Amino acid sequence: MVLITKKPKTFEVQFSDPSKAYYSSGDKVAGKIVIEVTEVTKVSAIRIYGIGCAKVEYIKGKQRCRKEIDYLKYEDVISLDHLPTDQDGCVILRPGNKYEYMFGFELPQPGQLVSSYKGKFGCVEYYVKAVMERASQSALECKQHFEVVEPLDVNTPDLMAPAAGTKEKKVTCMFIPDGKVSITAKIDRKGYCEGEDITISAKFENQCSRIIVPKAAIVAKHTYRANGHTKVLREKLCAVRGDHVISGMYGVWQGKSLHVPKLKPTILGCDIIHVDYTLMVYVHIPGSDKLILELPLVIGTIPFNGFGSRTSSVSSQEGSMSNSSGVSVPSSPPSYSEFPQDNYTDNPFAPLLDDFDEDDSPICMHTPGLYLPPPPAYTEVDEENHSSPIVMQFS
Repeated sequence: MVLITKKPKTFEVQFSDPSKAYYSSGDKVAGKIVIEVTEVTKVSAIRIYGIGCAKVEYIKGKQRCRKEIDYLKYEDVISLDHLPTDQDGCVILRPGNKYEYMFGFELPQPGQLVSSYKGKFGCVEYYVKAVMERASQSALECKQHFEVVEPLDVNTPDLMAPAAGTKEKKVTCMFIPDGKVSITAKIDRKGYCEGEDITISAKFENQCSRIIVPKAAIVAKHTYRANGHTKVLREKLCAVRGDHVISGMYGVWQGKSLHVPKLKPTILGCDIIHVDYTLMVYVHIPGSDKLILELPLVIGTIPFNGFGSRTSSVSSQEGSMSNSSGVSVPSSPPSYSEFPQDNYTDNPFAPLLDDFDEDDSPICMHTPGLYLPPPPAYTEVDEENHSSPIVMQFS
């Protein structure tokens, strides 16, 4: 014979401060368990659990990879001594009454927890679970999640140090050398927080025959490890681009600004889940792979407190408004020094700067009826034909 019972009207965990956005190491998690029943209920015990764990689960070929790591394990039994009991020692809860049981525990000290995280193949979660054990009936449980954010200070010497790099790529056209493209980039520091501006100084040199477009983006790298296997996901979060750089020229970014959006902090202390960030400075080259330079980034929770943060923010805004792509300085070949200035600036081949990202290339529009003196002899790739570039000879 199966005994059918009604569910309680209310059985939930409530935190003492519902407006608290997150907890950190050493904080006290406190609240109450609220119970309202719809029929007379005999309760033998009420248990409270504080749980924190990292989980990874994904499929690798035919194998299901799973792994868990515990960061918080708290257990306690709520005292029911002040309530009347029956001959079996069970507490009797009656309809029409509201029962509240307080609880509280402290989180472990710094260095023992990992910030909350939720990704495609894993998570780091924290919650309080209450279990109500009933006489001759199955136990009931409820849970309430809470966020944990571990402090990460970007004012340490390592994160305040600048990051810089240089990279170049040789370009070919139909297996024929077509010059090279290079990037040199620098940022003032490695550590940033949500809402800050990353100030980028960079030089893009174009010694090939194609029009290139410089860009920069914040990229998140999610790494999951389980059963000896590793799965990596890369995600482009936000980006900025500069003006095109034509053949034989170079472009300069002086204080190009990239705003840091709302991001979870860098996670490095977990053995099965890592979240790393990089600043990817790259160049789109039509008909060729991108030239990519990655600079290390750490997203923290304690903002930069130096005077340079405000100065760099102002300079980055001015730089992005007044000189986002920098000046273009000609180098031979070809030479445009003999061109009239008004004709040079009104070149009929004006790139449109819409960002198509993965497969984009500068699109040129033709302005009819404008006469220009012929330029010096050089070769140029027709950008409108992506599948088989056409080389045009001017003389």
